[in-house]
Amino acid sequence: MGSILIIGAGAAGSVVAKKCAMNREVFQKIHLASRTLEKCRKVKEECVSDITISQVDADDTAQVFRLIEKEKPDVVVNMALPYQDLPIMDACLATGVSYLDTANYEPKDEARFSYTWQWAYQDRFRDKGIMAVLGCGFDPGVISIYCAYAQKNLLDEIHTIDIIDCNDGSHGKAFATNFNPEINIREVTQRGKYWKEGQWIEVDPLSIACMIDYPLVGPRKSYLIYHEEEESLVKNIKGLKQIRFWMTFSDNYIKHLEVLQNVGMTRIDPVMYNGVEIIPLQFLKHLLPEPSSLAENYTGKTSIGCILKGVKAGRQASYIIFNVCDHAECSRELKAQAVSYTTGVPAMTGAMMMLKGLWVGKGVFNVEELPPEPFLDEVARQGLPWQAIELGPEAYQELAEL
Repeated sequence: MGSILIIGAGAAGSVVAKKCAMNREVFQKIHLASRTLEKCRKVKEECVSDITISQVDADDTAQVFRLIEKEKPDVVVNMALPYQDLPIMDACLATGVSYLDTANYEPKDEARFSYTWQWAYQDRFRDKGIMAVLGCGFDPGVISIYCAYAQKNLLDEIHTIDIIDCNDGSHGKAFATNFNPEINIREVTQRGKYWKEGQWIEVDPLSIACMIDYPLVGPRKSYLIYHEEEESLVKNIKGLKQIRFWMTFSDNYIKHLEVLQNVGMTRIDPVMYNGVEIIPLQFLKHLLPEPSSLAENYTGKTSIGCILKGVKAGRQASYIIFNVCDHAECSRELKAQAVSYTTGVPAMTGAMMMLKGLWVGKGVFNVEELPPEPFLDEVARQGLPWQAIELGPEAYQELAEL
């Protein structure tokens, strides 16, 4: 049916490639490219059907342009770092090829991510007659589509959204991150933020916490952080009065993070070491385990969803929509852990929606602006089943009172 170019062969990018290789009726031609060719070779060996591979520096628009011209894909799926979103979008514009990613742009020299840089491409993508789909991982991605589904099918008005993200797994390492360490640590250490009654409210990093009861996992301590889908959901969910994002971190993770911050290892500004300029956080990244290496002995589950409260037929109503994913099952299927699985499977599913003509448009779209039902049906078939459960009036009351 179509041709796909996947840029990035890390933990989540490898899931996209392997899942595409399992769906050849849609992905007739699959090309995987990365800065590190050896990573591509490893993924190619583990795919159930043949894919082609090459090396590319995704920071270099000219290189990406030449690769697109050579491979002639119908869609480019960006599984590289958020720093590379704009160079890859520029190459897609130059070649007239549609684009999909899982994380919004952030500049290397500032720990601040925002969709505004990519939304600025709206007119250029529309005038070129191509489509850019932003944030098609899990959160952002599936979570945003849950919200769109609720807005269309469950609630007449959505007033509050609490996104809840729990990794209740154990990888057996003293300290490791489940996706790119540099991006993970930048995300967690920046100031928290949430939206309430028309304004953004900032808080100190990890300064607000509460216990949240996660489906099939149980109560876990969760911290308020800022996450990118809040920015687009505020724009696209009508009548919204408040949105927050909560994530679990183990005491061990918090302890290590505090020490690393205290000794300066999470800094993103350059320092001189033996006459060489280095970025401490980038150096730390090379010392930590590769997220793709964690799968084999990973145990436990992820439980990720959203609690939505609002009005239905004139009465107060609330729902929780969620997915639970098992690390060991992901490892058995794809040699992946659940965090990379829950990012890669939605990206593959989004590309499938585009190739099947179920998601169409000209311009730049966040996933909640696109039809939710075909995506949710397919993503469940591909390994991420979901449930929507109506809640009683007392459910998650402690969270509502914060």
